[in-house]
Amino acid sequence: MQTEKVIDHIVNWLKDYAVKANCKGFVIGVSGGIDSAVTSTLCAKTGLELLCLEMPIHQGKNQVTRADRHIEWLMEHYPKVKRQLVPLTPVFDSLVDAFPKVADEEERFMSLANTRARLRMTSLYYFAALKGYLVAGTGNKVEDFGVGFYTKYGDGGVDLSPIADLVKTEVYELGRVLGVNQEIMDAAPTDGLWGDSRTDEDQIGASYPELEWAMEMDDAGKDISDFSDREQEVFTIYKRFNTANKHKMVPIPICEVPETLKTAD
Repeated sequence: MQTEKVIDHIVNWLKDYAVKANCKGFVIGVSGGIDSAVTSTLCAKTGLELLCLEMPIHQGKNQVTRADRHIEWLMEHYPKVKRQLVPLTPVFDSLVDAFPKVADEEERFMSLANTRARLRMTSLYYFAALKGYLVAGTGNKVEDFGVGFYTKYGDGGVDLSPIADLVKTEVYELGRVLGVNQEIMDAAPTDGLWGDSRTDEDQIGASYPELEWAMEMDDAGKDISDFSDREQEVFTIYKRFNTANKHKMVPIPICEVPETLKTAD
């Protein structure tokens, strides 16, 4: 990959889009992970305004620290970067208390994880509307179009997606060239929705390089019988997530009413 040219291409695309949309800049949630670090740096490089939101909800201290250091680094290098802390833990806890209890606590736990992401999306759009910014998404190609590893109308609710045509290993390559902090480069990817140390790989059962391979094999129309034991396992995991999350990757279905039914009998 011609990494520096890819960086220039994305930065120019971001700036052109914002100017044409008559927006002053971008707002982004910075989590302490590689995707938000790379995306926020690309936004900062446009020279437009950038607001970095920290939105902790029972967040692990290491994630908060990485996010904090990355934003400090951005502010040192790019004069139009600002930060805003939005402590969402009390809001989240109040919302949980307002919801009725359910018999299946595990199912409730998953719903509440997605609720965290949707609270953050709401916060991002509050500041976007307030300041005339665009909400920049941080999803990569494998997450957005492979396994659908994001929350619908949560971190999937954005105005534009700068790195959604790059797989995870390519995002890391951009991070290396952009000078993203090594602690972020070394950190295991996590969605930060659980308040514990579980990683994306813990949840999915496969690493991002493995998922990239499976996505490539699926796009090529390969059959599971072509693969070794671990490859079969990874391909099965990929297909399961891809099928279950397809609803996130296609337009919202619209019930089209025949014109004959819209007219009077």
